[in-house]
Amino acid sequence: MRSRKTIHVISAHAEGEVGDVIVGGVTPPPGNTLWEQRSFIEQDKTLRNFMLNEPRGGVFRHVNLLVPPKHPDADAAFIIMEPEDTPPMSGSNSICVSTVLLDSGILPMQEPYTDIVLEAPGGLVYVRAECRDGKAQRIFVQNVPSFADKINVPLKVEGLGTIMVDTAYGGDSFVIVDTQSLGLEIVESEAKNLAQLGVKITNAANEQLGFTHPTNPNWKHISFCAFCGPLETTEKGLRSKSAVAIQPGKIDRSPTGTAVSARMALMHAKGLMTTGQELMATSIIGSQFNGKIIETTQVNGHPAVIPQISGRGWITGTHQHMLDPDDPWPEGYKLSDTWGA
Repeated sequence: MRSRKTIHVISAHAEGEVGDVIVGGVTPPPGNTLWEQRSFIEQDKTLRNFMLNEPRGGVFRHVNLLVPPKHPDADAAFIIMEPEDTPPMSGSNSICVSTVLLDSGILPMQEPYTDIVLEAPGGLVYVRAECRDGKAQRIFVQNVPSFADKINVPLKVEGLGTIMVDTAYGGDSFVIVDTQSLGLEIVESEAKNLAQLGVKITNAANEQLGFTHPTNPNWKHISFCAFCGPLETTEKGLRSKSAVAIQPGKIDRSPTGTAVSARMALMHAKGLMTTGQELMATSIIGSQFNGKIIETTQVNGHPAVIPQISGRGWITGTHQHMLDPDDPWPEGYKLSDTWGA
């Protein structure tokens, strides 16, 4: 076999959502900070296109690049590449990265718990892994500060008229919609409809509402639409179904850790959730993340919470992605049948 490049990947998923991890074959991108490295990958596009475009990728694939950490407290660092974004943080991807680091032996595992610090472009992420029999059984992620942005504001959406929405940040930026108000159900048979509608709502929210992070002016858009089902009371807090529409038009198979974080911050701002309470979030395929508000804080004077999410990750295989010198599509391709316009 001949190849211009060979990229080594350990494939994984967290509660159903793919989060592959590049463990070799790629040199760290230039940049003095992880955010600068993230920005290089976003603007250069070479690695993103090679890994995420067809025939190696697709709208279902997320890929994480392991890089040496910049922060002295971090054990490892990762840059997240999603189909249309290179985000500050991702809950499902942080669970995949933690699982790969520990289950593959890149970082040493201790039983019954292993504590590690990951550096994401959006900040430090504190991880505790429940470990047994050489496997990271459950990953607890203390996420970056999360906060409500706009609460109960009108949004005009083609085909829906004017609806009421919220916006919030949980390591990524969301427009949040109540499913009951739209007569929607979070069930597998509605996945395509929710995905297409979610992209339409996200685009409308970016045009009409916008978003700017209080301390990171470079993050100035809404990434996703989170459809949130009705809340039910539990002994430890609340539970609910949710489905997040990801550009260019797919539903997250997991409950989306950053969405759970954003929703908890929003509910805290609305007085619906308090410090120490938990939120059990169930995805469209029935997988679950458990969320918890650890404490309150501020982001540049803006009220915020420190959320924790937990879920399970599994390694699904190892791959070597190659590029034949004669391949006529060295950076792959996208078609509108799956990637949208």
